Amino acid sequence: MTPDFTDVELQTIRDMLQQRYGKTVEIQLADCEVLLNKGDAEPTTCPTVFWHERNTNFVVLKISMSRYRSRFFYTPHEQFGTGIKEHAQLDECVMSVLQAQSDHERETD
Repeated sequence: MTPDFTDVELQTIRDMLQQRYGKTVEIQLADCEVLLNKGDAEPTTCPTVFWHERNTNFVVLKISMSRYRSRFFYTPHEQFGTGIKEHAQLDECVMSVLQAQSDHERETD
């Protein structure tokens, strides 16, 4: 299993959400099972940070010590990625999902 998010990583996420939304956003910790690679027979359990803001759900998965993935979704059937499979930097991963959701919101208004 991948190591949990560190206190520094969690604070990075909190700070970025504070900057984006201008308020404290509650984050929740979870574990998600994901197929990391095509052809994987078994899912891998990854530490996950979840938050909900502006009628949107966000997840950031830590898939190794310095590899992250993110998605946003409205319903289980309405999920979106960022166009980037994974990031080596947590701040880039969070920024990418926030930007992708913002772009999507503008396109659908």
